[in-house]
Amino acid sequence: QHALNSGVRRYHVAPVLCQRAKVAMSHFEPNEYVNYEKLEKNINIVRKRLDRPLTLSEKIVYGHLDDPAKQEIERGKTYLRLRPDRVAMQDATAQMAMLQFISSGLPKVAVPSTIHCDHLIEAQSGGEKDLQRAKDINQEVYNFLATAGAKYGVGFWKPGSGIIHQIILENYSYPGVMLIGTDSHTPNGGGLGGICIGVGGADAVDVMAGIPWELKCPKVIGVKLTGKLSGWTSPKDVILKVAGILTVKGGTGAIIEYHGPGVDSISCTGMATICNMGAEIGATTSIFPYNERMKKYLGKTGRADIAALADEFKQHLVPDSGCQYDQVIEINLSELKPHINGPFTPDLAHPVSDIGAVAEKEGWPVDIRVGLIGSCTNSSYEDMGRSAAVAKQALAHGLKCKSKFTITPGSEQIRATIERDGYAKILREVGGLVLANACGPCIGQWDRKDIKKGEKNTIVTSYNRNFTGRNDANPETHAFVTSPEIVTALSIAGTLKFNPETDYLTGADGKKFKLEAPDADELPKLEFDPGQDTYQYPPKDGSGQHVDVSPTSQRLQLLEPFDKWDGKDLEDMLILIKVKGKCTTDHISAAGPWLKFRGHLDNISNNLLIGAINIENGKANSVRNALTQEFGPVPDTARYYKKMGVKWAVIGDENYGEGSSREHAALEPRHLGGRVIITKSFARIHETNLKKQGLLPLTFADPADYNKIHPVDKLSIVGLKDFAPGKPLKCIIKHPNGSQETIMLNHTFNESQIEWFQAGSALNRMKELQQKSS
Repeated sequence: QHALNSGVRRYHVAPVLCQRAKVAMSHFEPNEYVNYEKLEKNINIVRKRLDRPLTLSEKIVYGHLDDPAKQEIERGKTYLRLRPDRVAMQDATAQMAMLQFISSGLPKVAVPSTIHCDHLIEAQSGGEKDLQRAKDINQEVYNFLATAGAKYGVGFWKPGSGIIHQIILENYSYPGVMLIGTDSHTPNGGGLGGICIGVGGADAVDVMAGIPWELKCPKVIGVKLTGKLSGWTSPKDVILKVAGILTVKGGTGAIIEYHGPGVDSISCTGMATICNMGAEIGATTSIFPYNERMKKYLGKTGRADIAALADEFKQHLVPDSGCQYDQVIEINLSELKPHINGPFTPDLAHPVSDIGAVAEKEGWPVDIRVGLIGSCTNSSYEDMGRSAAVAKQALAHGLKCKSKFTITPGSEQIRATIERDGYAKILREVGGLVLANACGPCIGQWDRKDIKKGEKNTIVTSYNRNFTGRNDANPETHAFVTSPEIVTALSIAGTLKFNPETDYLTGADGKKFKLEAPDADELPKLEFDPGQDTYQYPPKDGSGQHVDVSPTSQRLQLLEPFDKWDGKDLEDMLILIKVKGKCTTDHISAAGPWLKFRGHLDNISNNLLIGAINIENGKANSVRNALTQEFGPVPDTARYYKKMGVKWAVIGDENYGEGSSREHAALEPRHLGGRVIITKSFARIHETNLKKQGLLPLTFADPADYNKIHPVDKLSIVGLKDFAPGKPLKCIIKHPNGSQETIMLNHTFNESQIEWFQAGSALNRMKELQQKSS
């Protein structure tokens, strides 16, 4: 209990003493310290070299350089070698990350690391029952993660503890930290002034192994906030607006840095919401400068000592005046209106006032079947308070939700506190069902019973993503994302045609009334209630701990190394699929029911590209087998090619692999015999994940060449013996009629990444280097 009870472990240290006092990074690692001195030293070295004002993003990123004196630094060009402070993994990606760490042969992690059990709990009948059911069904996986954590020195947050990003905000993020997490919404920690970046499991293994982590030097997009939030407008509306401006790929390769006088009108958890959903615009991460709102949150979560230390080093935790951004967007918060984005993509932005008319014009269902609040994006105390403030008004007029309504608390601490303070009771009374402290429907963990698959319907959520079929596996569900308070208001009205700013509801007494804009405390007046203790400390010495993986398990499978490059060109590859249009990691490796196989590479490979649309016939999961000429499922066709010893390629469209950080979307094609993925452009995390597994992610030098390749062609990538950074590769297209065309393909490989390809994977290369040094 002591770990979470902010009232017990509060530190009070005079600021003067604090400057050189040792302050723990978290209550859970009392011997791991915040190292602002090193950050300051590195920043000063880089500042002297660059001789210009630095953005906040640059200060924290360059402040974590492995070699600040010699590192080549050019935004958008060079690869940086970095030393992150810590690693966090959610249970669905931690399985593969820990399996890779085990196969590295190392005895213990080199940096503080944690595992968080939040992805494997299916929403069905309510929090307690769903949690117990998940513990029963996933016992083998939870046991593996708990024992692997104990053996290798990784902290373990048990199922029911909450969503990884909320736990990080409450316990691990702090101003100036660099944290990498095996989940695309890791940037949530930017709400506390940290550089928190989503990565694949292989990247996490590098950091846990004590190897410098590579990141292409990010560009910095500045978002200047002026004015002040008020009324129905919430922090969520800031990122919904930014998504509408930048689109799902507009932030690729860049950090979004919020600044300006409007920042101070946003709560710390509100800033986290904005940073969290920055993943939806492809941003490397997002960040806010250290301010009083962060200091207040640190104090309330038992970390006043970190706040006092941050005050001492504040000049390094805010941008320099006169710093230059690669692009600047300006948003006046006083003029910003409530937004709702969707359906089917998170960048289709509409003011709430317009959505009813737009939906009718487009033929989208206006009746709302389900409203869902919570998720890692919007489950703070303030979010729940604002939603309860809306619900309370409806109850006072005898109304309940017309739509079904669910609530997902972000953590055990939030759940316990909203129960104590009455918010949960109000949300239940208005018709809400409180789900487990987990991801739930946001990631497709939803046993939805109110509609049939294929039935056209609308849901509104306070989540971050709304790709086709993401929440409930129904491609006809039109999902819209907005703020929790707007979800609550729309669920009460039951229709997209309701605008809470102007429209009236009719009470049980027949009288019309208007909802007032919600107002709620950003933090509880009392201390947070920590709830149940759900953390397992790693033992001081875990070397004797046994980690069990049964050879007959259907959930877990130890990894075999991928084959090394044979030194030859890749000739006459077949095309497994030429993908038409949007292809997210949900299309490449679906979640939902497939999450249970995240620790078993062969089993989960049966979902490879089953959601991608084949350009040849306009269908999902139906491709021509070039050897038999029969159409069949994508994974079966890939397995057939592998059995016959035939290499294959995938052809993709723009921003291929956007969305989740799941590296299974890279492991699966490699496991089933894929060699090359050729697209118009890639999402950042997915491109890196493909490289890590020994695949070649390549892009058309001329995007129009996408049209030259047909699903029945054969492809050869030639010149691999001279594979070098910045040098395009040649692709020969062989058409069935015997004719040939040659096109050029670009890549972003650096020298060490080319070594990953040659060794067969980054993990193989790590082992080669270990053997050389031992």
